[in-house]
Amino acid sequence: MIPVQLGDVPVGLLAVLLQVVAICGAMLAAAALLVVGPRRLVRTGREVPDRLRAVAPSLVLLGAVLLVNKVARDYGPGVSWTIGWNVTGIIFGIEGTFVAWVQSLATPPLTAYFSFAYVYGYVFLLVFPLIAYLSLSDPDPLRRTAVAYALNYAIGLACYVVFVSYGPRNLIPDLVDPLLYSNYPTSRLLTQEVNRNTNVFPSLHTSLSVTVALLARETRDRYPLWTPIAVALAASIVIATVYLGIHWGIDVLAGIALAVGSVRGARALVDQNAPGERPAWLDALVARFG
Repeated sequence: MIPVQLGDVPVGLLAVLLQVVAICGAMLAAAALLVVGPRRLVRTGREVPDRLRAVAPSLVLLGAVLLVNKVARDYGPGVSWTIGWNVTGIIFGIEGTFVAWVQSLATPPLTAYFSFAYVYGYVFLLVFPLIAYLSLSDPDPLRRTAVAYALNYAIGLACYVVFVSYGPRNLIPDLVDPLLYSNYPTSRLLTQEVNRNTNVFPSLHTSLSVTVALLARETRDRYPLWTPIAVALAASIVIATVYLGIHWGIDVLAGIALAVGSVRGARALVDQNAPGERPAWLDALVARFG
């Protein structure tokens, strides 16, 4: 049977994407009203062009890294196998059946919750800071966020190219169940578009979620409600990566280390100047590509 297509996108994938947009859109709207507040949102709407210009180089950097990441998804696995550094056995030798033990605690409500957090909560967690920090008059939090995201993806991509690493659900399918797919079967269409079976070290779900939580802590004086929400959701996503059988515990530890390094790196790059001033490296980007 030939899959139905709408342009270049399979209809099944399009349906999943629309569902993600609808659910995450509702979550973002509710959080924006609750955390950011109507008055700040209205003021931001009037000042969006100026605020975007202030952070444009950081956003361009993030966009460029994401573009490279998209292209590398097609060619990265071939390069990985050419390098031939398969660390799956090393990881399994260190932690053994830890993931299987975690799954032994599984219940239907937990599986439903962690599946929701992994798919929808993750998208919400990454997008909301862009809205919240754009709503601040100080551009530095949004600059740090964009640069920290870019560092996560760039370093993660480098690791995916260098290392071949299969997840527990692929290596030991007799012990670890793909709980995400059993709870949300259509999610396989989405994950196939953004993931490869050999790209699990480190866990970018972990690194980016922890990155958001660390950055939320830095803005807790301006968004006090956002910090506990971000920390709780980030913790849920970190646990979900193991609970659902997608990542090893070592992938999670590496993801946490990547998050800490990315936040520190972003802070060092952005905070070279006085608050609100554009760092020299951003001026160099504007001069070269602007």
